[in-house]
Amino acid sequence: MRCTVMFLVLFVTIFLLVLIALGFTNIGFSWMFILTVIGQLLVVLMVYKVLRENYTTDKTFEDFYEDYPIGRE
Repeated sequence: MRCTVMFLVLFVTIFLLVLIALGFTNIGFSWMFILTVIGQLLVVLMVYKVLRENYTTDKTFEDFYEDYPIGRE
């Protein structure tokens, strides 16, 4: 994946973790509501960007677990 998509995934993850931490503080309900709505929109944007990423691989389902071959001994 490109660096921009990975940056977006990292940013959304950090944003949501900060939002969880803010839930334990004495922040106002309106701020929590606004930040939660923004977080939900960011998750939708992140999923859209990841799914629309022009990413190809040469792996197949035969390469399922390369580090631990299940049932192939």
